[in-house]
Amino acid sequence: MPPGLYRAIKLVNKILLIKKYHVLLALLKGFRNGAVYGAKVRAPHALVTTFLFRSTSMQEKLRTIVYATYTHSRNLACFVFIYKSLTVAQRWLLGCARQPQAFLAACVGGWLVFGTNNSINSQINMYLLSRVLFGLVRLGTERGLLPRPAQDTFPFFAALIWGLVLWLFEYHRHVLQPSLQGSMTYLYDDSNVWHDITDWLVFNKPHQKCKDSQ
Repeated sequence: MPPGLYRAIKLVNKILLIKKYHVLLALLKGFRNGAVYGAKVRAPHALVTTFLFRSTSMQEKLRTIVYATYTHSRNLACFVFIYKSLTVAQRWLLGCARQPQAFLAACVGGWLVFGTNNSINSQINMYLLSRVLFGLVRLGTERGLLPRPAQDTFPFFAALIWGLVLWLFEYHRHVLQPSLQGSMTYLYDDSNVWHDITDWLVFNKPHQKCKDSQ
């Protein structure tokens, strides 16, 4: 390692351990972690769904993947930075940490970052909704606000969820998210149509060459 680079890294490491800079550095690392985690989560998902469900050019597919990954990464990074900044500010103003501070800071961050109605934010918000509902039920059970079930209720939960989603898909599919509509169309509608073994077993739909030859 060049001596100049070694000295620079040593200086940076020394600064990182200075206590008075900890809050600021925690905000920056939170931004960094949000960006990295957002990219890690979105890139594989965008890659799979784009190549599975989009019949566009390779350039358009790559553009879609990059945009989705960038948007998710940027939004999560900005939210983490806003949330941590507001919790620090409230703690400094009030002199202590209280539970409503986290709720208020996250509400502001959610409004500013995830309040725009687009496909990325919609997926993230719905993902969190299911986790929040699960968590609230468990918290209510722990606090004695909800009765603790005498038997495992997960099979009933699974039956209700799948019953409702297939009912909505079959008779009111317009109310479902486009991505969910696409997935369920692939599973339940496309499996009813084929022309020969190529689009019965190998492909979901016949390729253009096959169509032209028919």
